[in-house]
Amino acid sequence: MSLAGGRRPSTEHLLRASSSSRGDDTADAGMSSKVSDRNGHEPNAVAVEVNADGPSSSSAGFADFTEMPDEPVYRVYKRRFFGLIQLILLNIVVSWDWLTFSPVSDSASQYFGVSESAINWFSTGFLFAFVFISPLVIYTLNKGGPKTSIIVASVLVLIGNWIRYAGTRASGGLFGVVMAGQMIIGLAQPFVLSAPTRYSNLWFSDSGRVSATAVASLANPLGGALAQLITPFWATDVSGIPSMVLYTAILSTVASLPSFFIPASPPTPPSAIAADTRLSLGQALHEIPSNASFYLIFVPFSVYVGQFNAVSSLLNQIFEPYGFSETDAGIAGAILIVVGLVASAIVSPIVDRTKKYLLVIRICVPTVAASYLVLIWMPATRTVIGPYIVCAVLGAASFSLLPCALEYLVLITHPVSPEISSTLSWTGGQLLGAILILIMDALKGAPGEPKDSMKRALTFQAAIAWIVVPLPLMLGYWKFKRTGLVRLLSTESRVST
Repeated sequence: MSLAGGRRPSTEHLLRASSSSRGDDTADAGMSSKVSDRNGHEPNAVAVEVNADGPSSSSAGFADFTEMPDEPVYRVYKRRFFGLIQLILLNIVVSWDWLTFSPVSDSASQYFGVSESAINWFSTGFLFAFVFISPLVIYTLNKGGPKTSIIVASVLVLIGNWIRYAGTRASGGLFGVVMAGQMIIGLAQPFVLSAPTRYSNLWFSDSGRVSATAVASLANPLGGALAQLITPFWATDVSGIPSMVLYTAILSTVASLPSFFIPASPPTPPSAIAADTRLSLGQALHEIPSNASFYLIFVPFSVYVGQFNAVSSLLNQIFEPYGFSETDAGIAGAILIVVGLVASAIVSPIVDRTKKYLLVIRICVPTVAASYLVLIWMPATRTVIGPYIVCAVLGAASFSLLPCALEYLVLITHPVSPEISSTLSWTGGQLLGAILILIMDALKGAPGEPKDSMKRALTFQAAIAWIVVPLPLMLGYWKFKRTGLVRLLSTESRVST
């Protein structure tokens, strides 16, 4: 059989016996490389990875195939980066759209003639829209794949942005029309935010999945950072609000149009885990609730994503009562996200090589909770140094944790398709984020503090952060060693080109 024909390895190929095993965090989580397939064998997948773009790569791959005719050959394609870049761009703009009004909440409230609490609904409604559409997102990603999901998101982003601009340009600003446009963009977000694990599993090898998931997922908060940093300069006063919305719509349009031209799927799978048979959607939804380890990631992931969303949305209102400007709050938000991106860029490739998922999770979770605790007292310092340092630590821990948690979910729920656990987790985070925004807004004001101080709200948030800390620390112990039905993270022979 010709290699160019794209032979897809069978389950028997994926589950070939081998005496070697791995000693990393997969073993800690009960993922011994010696696992039993459905016929009672103790297999270990041995794979060859070939970079298959270009004739020279193909010939190299053919030579390996002829030498090892019984081994499955996995191939990666350079075109995978086209879709990854598009996923990054969409995650940036959809998050930018989400936080368009948050950094200038005071100016926006004056422009639309509503309260700051009403402006908060631009963020809150956006998050509720995510929850509303999430069942359709799971179905779309599962049946249509990442490309279909990305195209749906692009169409919704285009429609929502220009509706927002029309509502803003109308005489006096039509708050209801702008809110409608915001909700439509909110419907777009889960189609791209839940896609990275599915896309990286479809296109990237075991040595690149975590990094691919990281850059695509963390592009979302990068968009939030850009909104926090740039939006205040576009709307320096009330009159700048329409121009701010116009510039955002133009950027979103430019980022959305290439979506229609990305490749749908590779001709051949990039890894054993990608080639393995997945459960059907119905089987997966029946399997996940019985997986105890899933909850140890799902609950803290939802809480910390929700808290991050709430802080990002309310950052200006957290610092403003203590004399900080909108620009100061915007810089704090940018530090939160930019430092996080740098930290993740360092941590993710290391995890790709070492597979030390649990170590990263056990370090980052308490660090995130400690950061929320210290944040309670930072606004009262009335200097930017303390808040900036806490935001930097919080961003570094949160962003290093996020891709590890998402990829670890893929492993502990295998053979459930990645988009299912990812969408469920993101939905939990968006729902809790919306609820936290409402609760924290209601908790404004505290005895002995400036008017509208959010000290009580930050105290509530820190308490919730610490309550969930023990859950992920139990991963790999007792009954939580249970993982997916088949373990395909095993010794692989890779051929690099």
